[in-house]
Amino acid sequence: MEFWRQFLGEFQFLLVFCVLGIFGGADSASPTCSFPALYNFGDSNSDTGGISAAFEPIQAPYGEAFFHKPSGRDSDGRLIIDFIAERLGLPYLSAYLNSLGTSYKHGANFATGGSTIRRQNETIFENGISPFSLDMQIAQFNQFKARTRDLYQQAKTSYEKSRLPNQEDFAKALYTFDIGQNDLSVGFRRLSSDQLLAAIPDIVNQLAKAVQNIYQQGGRSFWIHNTSPIGCMPVNFFYNLNPPPSYVDQYGCVKTQNDMAVEFNRQLKDRVIKLKSELPEAAITYVDVYAAKIRMIGNAKAEGFSDPLKVCCGYHVKYDHVWCGTKALVNGSAVFGASCENPATSISWDGVHYTQAANQWVANHILNGSLSDPPTPITQACHRH
Repeated sequence: MEFWRQFLGEFQFLLVFCVLGIFGGADSASPTCSFPALYNFGDSNSDTGGISAAFEPIQAPYGEAFFHKPSGRDSDGRLIIDFIAERLGLPYLSAYLNSLGTSYKHGANFATGGSTIRRQNETIFENGISPFSLDMQIAQFNQFKARTRDLYQQAKTSYEKSRLPNQEDFAKALYTFDIGQNDLSVGFRRLSSDQLLAAIPDIVNQLAKAVQNIYQQGGRSFWIHNTSPIGCMPVNFFYNLNPPPSYVDQYGCVKTQNDMAVEFNRQLKDRVIKLKSELPEAAITYVDVYAAKIRMIGNAKAEGFSDPLKVCCGYHVKYDHVWCGTKALVNGSAVFGASCENPATSISWDGVHYTQAANQWVANHILNGSLSDPPTPITQACHRH
């Protein structure tokens, strides 16, 4: 019996080794890319301070696990975009909207919490939807590119130039996209299922137009995340404590929402494939973040996490809810939405966003390229396949 255990263990190791070799593991035939800069477009999943700079700053205990203070991120620590920067050997991205203490030598982050691909006819004070939709983020990038060119030419000292990108770096940079989740959230709130399904092609096409815009300006390397299993956000159950069995899927998540996310991702992947033929010099990688997150949620206990539908930060008891980092009266007593004792074992940080530990788990499972199309590690995402 011991012999067979050892044999099976060695066989599994060899199988994993071979799969990594085939699907873009650490040892791949393509040389490592040298990205001098990283430019990101997205929503709160990758916002490193944009919405905090534009509106009220995100408060403690956000940021406590890594930055030891609020960092403009909707997490207790780092986001996937931070782990991307680390993997590429680049500094963490400064938010474009943050005017103080910023350096854009190695890129900029145009993402803001609550952003959508399509413009929404509502304000951030109604439902938290950012005014900086993807088309506005692209407009900001266009302005950023033109303005930094002028400033770099006018710079009189090496220090001034050290905080600005070289113009040639825009063509060599990696452009990342992580957006679309809020378009579905708005759709669930305002549209019927049929109406939302009918809107998906336009939403996907607008993301494609953003990629085309950057390509026309010389960008060549693109890393595009699909959307998350939105039905697995614990906030879905804050006011629906005992949903009927037909309401949830095998993971305990809202089935209709996850089904819509899967359909969005299917159409996005098809549009990315079409983009590859439309942009002959572009290296475009489609990244199945949904698969990584649903795998983590479905195997939470085995991966060292607690209940994936349980929230770490905030006070949520039956129908009483105090959001993470805020204060409210509950039964006449002041309650603060504090962090749980050990966020590293939680997947959900605040009911909507992930903990640093969950973000790191996802990053570890997507950056090697095993969940990408083509199966390319992010360190080789400059190569067209």
